[in-house]
Amino acid sequence: MKPLNIRDHIFDWGKRTYLMGILNVTPDSFSDGGDFNSLETALKQAKKMIDRGADIIDIGGQSTRPGAEEITLEDELKRVIPIIKALRQSSSIPISIDTTRSQIAEAAIEAGADIVNDISGGTFDTKMFAKVASLQVPMIIMHIRGTPKTMQQKTDYYDLVNEIIEWLKCQINQAIKAGIERHNIIIDPGIGFAKTYQQNIDLLKNLSRFHELNCPILVGVSRKSFIGHILDETNPKKRVWGTAAACCHAIASQTDILRVHDVEEMNDIVKVADVLFRE
Repeated sequence: MKPLNIRDHIFDWGKRTYLMGILNVTPDSFSDGGDFNSLETALKQAKKMIDRGADIIDIGGQSTRPGAEEITLEDELKRVIPIIKALRQSSSIPISIDTTRSQIAEAAIEAGADIVNDISGGTFDTKMFAKVASLQVPMIIMHIRGTPKTMQQKTDYYDLVNEIIEWLKCQINQAIKAGIERHNIIIDPGIGFAKTYQQNIDLLKNLSRFHELNCPILVGVSRKSFIGHILDETNPKKRVWGTAAACCHAIASQTDILRVHDVEEMNDIVKVADVLFRE
């Protein structure tokens, strides 16, 4: 796969695992809602994650937890644009905008973001693929069924892994048809999105299957409920080492990017696991 160059950063797929630090500037995200929803606290957290080894900062203003209500376009803009501008003034770190709206994607890229991370894989906004193509930036296409409000009622798969692969294949083809270059497409199987506990486990066990799509793979397991189920831990912030185990498995499956809350701890995991599974 062709390396991705963003500002002064090179993503040379397969050589090492890259860390995407999660920055939710929301009052209602499942594990850190309200922690970083002022400009000062968000910027401080972003810099902390960069210092601790993040390769990308992923900024989102709309909660995607199960049952989350959709916010207005204006509210999403107010949440994400100031922190993107502030972070860009102080760092060349690649920034991704976590949004399903083409208008937010455009405003974010103009403000200094570099990547569009769409949890709907281009399905919520019919203009998203064309907009990303015109912006000439990388896009993360994630698998989901329904919306965050309805997704947990849409878990009736006949053949889980094959259905997700076929869905991603379809979205990749649509993205390319709209003008997005193939080397700018990253895929995410969508752990926790319209999947039951057992389906998340099955998906993780079959991560290596997704290499057939010939795109870099991003996996987001950080603090998720399937880990809480295994650990019998209701507090997401206490799922750090369960997250570490899931991340280690993802690295063994040759995952390219891990989307995480706990950057410092996962950076240690990545350093050791890369030596064991990549060298």
